[in-house]
Amino acid sequence: MPRPFQSSRFAAAFAASASVFAFSLVASPAVAQEKTLRIAMTAADIPRTLGQPDQGFEGNRFTGIPMYDALTQWDLSKADAPSVLIPGLATSWAVDAKDKTKWVFKLRPGVKFHDGSAFNADAVVWNVQKVLDKSSKHFDASQVGVTASRMPTLRSARKIDDMTVELTTSEPDAFLPINLSNLFMASPAHWEAKFKAVPASVTDNVERAKQAWVAFAADASGSGPFRMTRFVPRERLELAANKGYWDPKRVPKIDKVVMVPMPEANARTAALLSNQVDWIEAPAPDAMPTISQRGFKMYFNPQPHVWPWQLSFAEGSPWLDKRVRYAANLCVDRTGLLKLLGGMMGVPKGTVPPGHPWWGNPKFDIRYDPTEAKKLMAEAGYGPNKPLKVKVQISASGSGQMQPLPMNEFVQQSLKQCGFDVEFDVIEWNTLFTNWRRGAKDPTANGTNAINVSFSAMDPFFAMVRFTSLKTFPPVSNNWGYFGNEEIEKLITDARNTFDDKKRDEALAKLHARIVDEAPFVWIAHDVGPRAMSTKVKNVVQPRSWFIDIATMTMD
Repeated sequence: MPRPFQSSRFAAAFAASASVFAFSLVASPAVAQEKTLRIAMTAADIPRTLGQPDQGFEGNRFTGIPMYDALTQWDLSKADAPSVLIPGLATSWAVDAKDKTKWVFKLRPGVKFHDGSAFNADAVVWNVQKVLDKSSKHFDASQVGVTASRMPTLRSARKIDDMTVELTTSEPDAFLPINLSNLFMASPAHWEAKFKAVPASVTDNVERAKQAWVAFAADASGSGPFRMTRFVPRERLELAANKGYWDPKRVPKIDKVVMVPMPEANARTAALLSNQVDWIEAPAPDAMPTISQRGFKMYFNPQPHVWPWQLSFAEGSPWLDKRVRYAANLCVDRTGLLKLLGGMMGVPKGTVPPGHPWWGNPKFDIRYDPTEAKKLMAEAGYGPNKPLKVKVQISASGSGQMQPLPMNEFVQQSLKQCGFDVEFDVIEWNTLFTNWRRGAKDPTANGTNAINVSFSAMDPFFAMVRFTSLKTFPPVSNNWGYFGNEEIEKLITDARNTFDDKKRDEALAKLHARIVDEAPFVWIAHDVGPRAMSTKVKNVVQPRSWFIDIATMTMD
């Protein structure tokens, strides 16, 4: 099995970090008087700041939720219970009893964007149009991919009155309120000011809109608990507390937040230990004992987040044979992987764990059973003298990717004993995330037949539907592997058309069981979201969620 991170690599990263990051992160005396929280992200770049972040859900966590609000949001206030959906900029919502493609949302009064303009129904319509209406002046094609793929049934928005809006979907969709937690509301007035400031020499409206969005991203205006004060691409994002935030419980007590991209795990760890940052995502596993011994605090919690290989079902894929898919799932030594990661993972039995309302008792038992795996591979015509070649597109870092290089190398060696010859195509994280929407048939797949992109499993669409529906083939959403059949499609439709929570859970349990039995993934790990922080950071709630709320934290 692959060796763990070596201490020499960590030491080298520590030494390099001291010179590379000291200048940019050490606070001046004036800044030191402020309560400043410095965060090292796993992303290689600052997630987009214009309202719809990229960089996966790390973008939502660090530039979406702090700077913006959505109509609905996740309750991140509890560490001992799953996060649930709660009102955000909408105070209530209901589907039309006669036409379940229409939803009415009542909006929260008195909310102001950072530029001082009012949030209202016009702003909601405008924000829907920015990603769905190509005829709108402010339409931005660059925001469509990370938005429409997360709410593919949303079609339009209509103002009823200043505080009421109607949203229409292409089909009845009980998942819509959850999906809308990903549609962040940007200020129309602020964008309009940027549009008017585009030089008059630029006469093409599409180009003017593009330049306006670039200007908006550099000087953003949402309605969230923090507002942008400085933005340097690939280097840093600085936020200040929005003391006029609408939710008294989330008015920040931290004055300033500084976020820096730091994709290499050992470099992040070194930056924390040298007090250049106060918070790091995904610390190097072999450094966690040192982190604790040096007085820093580790936070982790089981969360609905899956680290898999998503398999291709395109013509010619080696994964078309179910015996091969089962064999791969049976040949991964997850207990060994757990040791490699210092205990910082959950061992999966599927996309959701046994006991979850969506579990459904699948027949296929995901476990470590190399004897059965070798038998299945032999039946499929493969073995030590005739290995099956598979190629997987992976990243070296990134949002939710945990420790992708050592983890994938471990899986590579684990599968070798069962007759798999695994090759990797290693690319940059945000490129991998973009390729995920393009699909296994796209040239960007580079001949791979599996892809390693972790995903959140908080809601039915994100956990199951987008990977298994015939309607979510690329570029609509994330069914990268073109997996699906009419039986699964019917199960999806049954769940989507069920507006009673208990009955919907029953429908989703049938769907989950069927997915596990078909095995369109190699389920490798569940993330527990490890992060390390200075003890100066207080009131930290690590929820059972991929997200975390900075707004309620304090600092000594």
